[in-house]
Amino acid sequence: MAEKVEKAGIKREKGYLYYLDKQGDVSRAKMARGGKKGGKPEKVTKAGVKREEGYLYFIDKQGDISRAKMARRGKKKK
Repeated sequence: MAEKVEKAGIKREKGYLYYLDKQGDVSRAKMARGGKKGGKPEKVTKAGVKREEGYLYFIDKQGDISRAKMARRGKKKK
């Protein structure tokens, strides 16, 4: 289903949301909990991943950057 794009070896901490930012680097932000606001994002690792259209990029359980083909339905908009 998913394919590894790059090995990053990120160690996750509880209470943070890890994601691939617009520059293709791994960032994290403190999650909002119980009426408390979330935190500002901070860079974890510089990866420089070039995104392709039609794929969902995520940090997998091993802490590496992976991608999966997005399931799309319907006609394309013109």
